[in-house]
Amino acid sequence: MTTPVEQAAQQAQQAIGRKIAEELGVREGQVKAAVELLDGGATVPFVARYRKEATDSLDDAQLRTLEERLRYLRELEERRAAVLESVEAQGKLDDELRARILAADSKARLEDIYLPFKPKRRTKAQIAREAGLEPLADTLLADPAQDPAALAGQYLNESVADGAAALEGARAILVERFGEDADLVGSLRERMWTRGRLVATVREGKE
Repeated sequence: MTTPVEQAAQQAQQAIGRKIAEELGVREGQVKAAVELLDGGATVPFVARYRKEATDSLDDAQLRTLEERLRYLRELEERRAAVLESVEAQGKLDDELRARILAADSKARLEDIYLPFKPKRRTKAQIAREAGLEPLADTLLADPAQDPAALAGQYLNESVADGAAALEGARAILVERFGEDADLVGSLRERMWTRGRLVATVREGKE
């Protein structure tokens, strides 16, 4: 009798097989046969040449893509399990977050979602929150038309010497918040890849 953990692992492997089959445009049975051979120690050239009957003639290119995607998707599932365990241990894993983690289809997306929950050293933003500056950050974000200097003066205390320090702390909070917004980060990454340009020039005085 299989345990819930074993059942989950089996379901994950089946899902990986289905995904690879869809990507390659082949049958799940072909992928399953190839995976079993590769897991058994066979190499791609060996399978392509001597096990065509088992994989129903998957060619070398298909098998190399299969091997690459199999490794990537398995690593993704391992990382997903670790992320779920970490967030659950923090007591922050609700149904909505679990669904977002389970729906992540790439390592980058998964790490973007996990970033706010990843254990980290004490940051400038954390220090600013402890100094009571998060309401200032929230207010400035909600209404950018307000006078930052005037608002900052309302948040001075033993830890915040002047308005400049208050604004610096609010800025650190907002920067961290934006940097941990998975949807925003993903959108910016995609925008950079599709619209970004790399320009190089020779330094002045260099030939």
